[in-house]
Amino acid sequence: MMSEKIATVGKHEPVLSVQGLTTSFLVDGAWKPVVDDVSFDVHPRETVAIVGESGSGKSVTSLSIMRLLQKDTSRIAGSIRLGDQELLTLPEEGMRRIRGNEIAMIFQEPMTSLNPLFTIGDQISEALLCHSQMSKADARAETIRLLEKVRIPSAASRFDEYPHRFSGGMRQRVMIAMALASRPKLLIADEPTTALDVTIQGQILDLIKTLQEEEGTSVLFITHDMGVVAEISDRTVVMFRGKQVETGQTADIFRRSKHPYTRALLSAVPVLGSMQGFQRPLRFPIVDNVTGLSETPVEVADTVDKIDVPVLKVKGLTKRFEIYSGFMSRLSGRVHAVENVSFDLRKGETLSLVGESGCGKSTTGRAIMRLTEPDFGEVLVEGRNILSLDKQAMREMRRSVQMIFQDPYASLNPRMTVGAAIAEPYIEHRLGSARDAKDVVVDMLEKVGLTPDMAKRYPHEFSGGQRQRICIARALALKPKVIVADESVSALDVSIKAQVINLMLDLQQSLDLAFLFISHDMAVVERVSHRVAVMYLGEIVEIGPRSAVFENPQHDYTRKLMAAVPVPDPDRRRAKLSSETGELKSPIRPADFIVPLRDYREVSPQHFVAL
Repeated sequence: MMSEKIATVGKHEPVLSVQGLTTSFLVDGAWKPVVDDVSFDVHPRETVAIVGESGSGKSVTSLSIMRLLQKDTSRIAGSIRLGDQELLTLPEEGMRRIRGNEIAMIFQEPMTSLNPLFTIGDQISEALLCHSQMSKADARAETIRLLEKVRIPSAASRFDEYPHRFSGGMRQRVMIAMALASRPKLLIADEPTTALDVTIQGQILDLIKTLQEEEGTSVLFITHDMGVVAEISDRTVVMFRGKQVETGQTADIFRRSKHPYTRALLSAVPVLGSMQGFQRPLRFPIVDNVTGLSETPVEVADTVDKIDVPVLKVKGLTKRFEIYSGFMSRLSGRVHAVENVSFDLRKGETLSLVGESGCGKSTTGRAIMRLTEPDFGEVLVEGRNILSLDKQAMREMRRSVQMIFQDPYASLNPRMTVGAAIAEPYIEHRLGSARDAKDVVVDMLEKVGLTPDMAKRYPHEFSGGQRQRICIARALALKPKVIVADESVSALDVSIKAQVINLMLDLQQSLDLAFLFISHDMAVVERVSHRVAVMYLGEIVEIGPRSAVFENPQHDYTRKLMAAVPVPDPDRRRAKLSSETGELKSPIRPADFIVPLRDYREVSPQHFVAL
């Protein structure tokens, strides 16, 4: 099927032809090229992926094609042809007719692309009215048709709803509907699934492929995820530091990649199912971008303490958020965010909480830290229930349990040097003198693979991976026994993610740390975990040893999560998700709802599934 499609597209003139594209930015009075001599074509009905890590120039390439860069600080050279039109010499008025009409673009974060003050129906209708002569009534009817086409349920009734009423996946569907409003020849999708959970990502990829087949649209897909590349693209362009290092049919790129950087990207991608035969977590291979060579990854040492009492024990943890509405703001319902969650965590162990956004995994982590106060349950740290502690005692207990958040830049004070940020918890807890704090900063920076001279720098002077290392160093300053890592690597590129996870595994081995690893990335979870707990609608529906859960999943939701994961192999493209694999159901319940008691069945030693 794929070879037939490639043969077909090769016979036609390209929809888009980019030749010698060089885009430069004005930096300190000099022009610095950030995209350097990039060339590729996109043919009718073809999907071309541009893949690379942050800073590779892939998004600047897409913005250059759309001519959306600021004129006085950017300069675009080369040739960009849409059919027989040269876009770089087109007047701005002509370019405005092209944008949204012949070329449409969807971005990574739909919430920032949609106007929160206008309904989604009005925003799609506006695109239609701008590029056609249809009446408002016709535009409304066409908008409803488009919403139905992108699988928005009850499209007519949702025409007048605002963006905040839609989930992330639904908002991205709205953006696709808006992009398709004028039936463009080319759709540019810039990281459209990066911020989405695995099942929603699968639905969006399926939707783009289906619409491409129905509408005949060509797609230029920008991503850093090699699994997504294998899933959706016919040809692939690999970019590294602004340069095009390899181009070819996607199957050839995956089977016979020639450039070391391409091989490095592929080697660093965790593959679901690759842990069969391994009992303990496996380090990620760190690949040299210059040579493409890597060491064979090895299992970590057996760090789990099976004798002492668990360092963390959670019993019946429950958190509900009340909803008030109507006259006199009466209680109308509750969000059952976390419902009767129980597990334990031993010294040197990694337990992963996995599930989609809204399943309650992050609220569980925050409730354990008492950043969100639980309604019921117990959280025992070394046998002591922290939910019964007063403010001062809880302050002392936080030395034993620390948290690492998803966005390291938001976690660090931009006005503090990283040395001051790392020393702050040590000083606040009065663990030593200012001189001692300096020694701790040096020690922590070295532990996370940074140099002591970096202590004088500010957060903006570091890369995303380095900032996450700094957050880990700050968490380690108090010598905790448990670290709650809430999506701590989900925002990082694949090679940086590998480095940070290897660091966490090394620290676990040297410091006997216990990790509660919260994530929606099933392939990463399989790689780093000793045990796995799957959450759905606030409850744990399956929990057990990593090998048991991944090799013999019992709950329907666990199987759906795994089925939705893209495999970085063009020959193993997953089947389209069924229409029943919808968005996560709502955890909102009526105010008088009585929670049923959940029973579990032990299907194998320590492997439990909800009935």
